[in-house]
Amino acid sequence: MSFDSLGLDAAILKAVAEQGYTEPTPIQKAAIPPVLEGSDVIGIAQTGTGKTAAFTLPILTRLLRAKSGAQRGRVRCLILAPTRELVVQIAENVSAYSRHARLAVATVYGGVGERPQIAALRAGCDVLIATPGRLLDLGGQGHGDFSAVECLVLDEADRMLDMGFLPAIQRIVRSLPASRQTLMFSATLSREIEALTQQFQRSPKLIEVGRRSNPAETVTQKLYECPGALKQAMLHHLLGDESMRMVLVFSRTKHGADRICRKLAAHGVQAAAIHANRSQGQRQRALQAFKNGEIRVLVATDIASRGIDVDGISHVVNFDFPDQLEDYVHRIGRTGRAEATGTAITFVTGEDLGELRRLERIVGKHLHCGRLPGFDYSQQAPARAPEPQDGERRMERRGQRGGHGDHGPQGGRFGGRRAAQGDYRPYGHPGSRRRGGPR
Repeated sequence: MSFDSLGLDAAILKAVAEQGYTEPTPIQKAAIPPVLEGSDVIGIAQTGTGKTAAFTLPILTRLLRAKSGAQRGRVRCLILAPTRELVVQIAENVSAYSRHARLAVATVYGGVGERPQIAALRAGCDVLIATPGRLLDLGGQGHGDFSAVECLVLDEADRMLDMGFLPAIQRIVRSLPASRQTLMFSATLSREIEALTQQFQRSPKLIEVGRRSNPAETVTQKLYECPGALKQAMLHHLLGDESMRMVLVFSRTKHGADRICRKLAAHGVQAAAIHANRSQGQRQRALQAFKNGEIRVLVATDIASRGIDVDGISHVVNFDFPDQLEDYVHRIGRTGRAEATGTAITFVTGEDLGELRRLERIVGKHLHCGRLPGFDYSQQAPARAPEPQDGERRMERRGQRGGHGDHGPQGGRFGGRRAAQGDYRPYGHPGSRRRGGPR
């Protein structure tokens, strides 16, 4: 099957061909026809299989074929995503696919100035890609007209639920026309999210490609026993392998990510970090340097587990075990994308063994954990910095998962109380799924 046989608009097909795509992926083959028909769809597929194109290509075609165009101050299609990085990634794809079509694309997300985003909302656009927090903030100030929205997309809906965005999403959805088309796409879709589809969708068609929560088969998974104090030494040992040419390292905390970068730099390894304490400009520059090959290692917290779409990542290293086990799938899915091969390496401490057993149940397979070949486990662990006091530790973890940014005023488009634009729900929130916290 080719893209020509799917019924897409000629202008979209031309852009797809220029991107080098010749044959649709399984999720694209299955999802594009029902989306073109106007059906509500729940799409589930492994990371790196082309989910973004699966919903954007038919949406762009529908917008082109509809008689109405973008009107001043009005939005025709709204795509919600959990992180700034994912918003930027989706916007880049939409802009590429619509380069031969007269469609206006805009973004709304935190970490950057509001004025350009407000101007874009006032001008109106065919496609708006946004994080729920910042959109609710600007909508609360009275910016944007969503009465003409024809299609709503919730991308990575399970992640948005985990991050505490459900109340914001519900308020946003209430401001949209009831007759809209609603799509949900994700690599994993929890039972809680499936229950919520009854609120947002009408007789949705479920499209599931591959087994739920199953990491991409093109990724080789390696798990190594690791005394916590030797993690950095193990990472240096791994990087002695020249085949690890483009490496994404995941840290549990932003302070840990900075510490990893400093120690890599001391060993002559070019590295950069992206996390919530970095401005959007810093994060984008680090990501671009990684894409361009200017740095060998990019260290990230889980804000990037679903927002990094970089071709050629050879290895993913889980320096810290993920707090939310579902994030393991998304982390390792940053390599082995688009049917390429990759390797995911995870350091497992004694404290992680219980979580490893749970992870095996999630992915449906035994994950063997052995010793790292050639590594000297008898070496002396470096002197550790004093442990932070309880209050400092709470602040670090809350900074990693808590909200950040401005608060919008009451009232406005979406009504209700003030809404924070932060990316994460606070530590200890009753709905938090953080390990060791209330469930």
